[in-house]
Amino acid sequence: MAVLTKHGVELKVERGGRVFPVSDRAEDIVQALFRYVRESKVEIRTAEEVLGILVEAGQVKGVQTTQEKIDCAAVVMATGGKSYPATGSTGDGYQWALQLGHQVITPRPALVPLNILEAWVKDLQGLTLKNVEVRLVQGEKVLGREFGEMLFTHFGVSGPVILTLSHLAEQEKIRQGLSLVINLKPALDENKLEQRLQRDFYKYQRKQLQNALDDLLPRRLIPVVIRLSGISPTKFVHQITKDERRSLLRTLRGLKMTVLGPRPWAEAIITAGGVSLREIEAGTMKSKLVKRLYFAGEVLDIAGVTGGFNLQAAFSTGYLAGEKAAQVVRAN
Repeated sequence: MAVLTKHGVELKVERGGRVFPVSDRAEDIVQALFRYVRESKVEIRTAEEVLGILVEAGQVKGVQTTQEKIDCAAVVMATGGKSYPATGSTGDGYQWALQLGHQVITPRPALVPLNILEAWVKDLQGLTLKNVEVRLVQGEKVLGREFGEMLFTHFGVSGPVILTLSHLAEQEKIRQGLSLVINLKPALDENKLEQRLQRDFYKYQRKQLQNALDDLLPRRLIPVVIRLSGISPTKFVHQITKDERRSLLRTLRGLKMTVLGPRPWAEAIITAGGVSLREIEAGTMKSKLVKRLYFAGEVLDIAGVTGGFNLQAAFSTGYLAGEKAAQVVRAN
């Protein structure tokens, strides 16, 4: 935060300790980092593809590009993962690491939206739900649960809670029967929610059910919830039976969707997997296999939840790797 503020970015801290520029512009962060680089007299070369790292007698000697051989005393590999390939993160670093003898944990998309089977999800495209609880389940087993915000899309679901749960969904993808279950009113236990329903039903007793849930749900979600509850939307509220009310209650507390799997690499926010941490010295980020080789960021087998934690991991490991590599170079 101090580095960014020093280089012209005013910051704000939001719920959960998440830090953003006041402008909400990612470009402001990029420009601040460019100013930091120029101030540090770093030379940037573009349009020059790297082919690999040159090593002699177990020690880094240089970098080979399509245009030249660059002699160097140390190398920091910070090539990113495979997600968002439009940014240039094509996974090249994994291949270089393999060539140098490092183990690479199979990369996989993480913090990624999920495809959903049910057609009604598409009808809700663009609808955001806040303060809901979402559980990822397999049969009766709850694999994970998150509370917060989610979004319906044309293919399924996204948003912070979905992105966090997607890591578990991807790990379980070889198994069958994964579902997401949404509790639309997690702040109310079953008894309190039933009391709330009864109050609304009394208030709107002369209305049809489809016109009696506006105080409880977003308008676009009402027909879906009613249909899944098995109640006629045109039935008058005062005619609804106790069993029907209980069915509606179960749907509100357990809106269920079938998970087909994660979206493709191009839509993943981060990459899980990467260079094995067992082969990296934690205090310096240097390779335990090749002298004067350092790793930083998403090329490593690091995957955090959504909320800025992966950016922090990239910044922290990058800073540490750069400092330690520079110390080695200066010492010689």
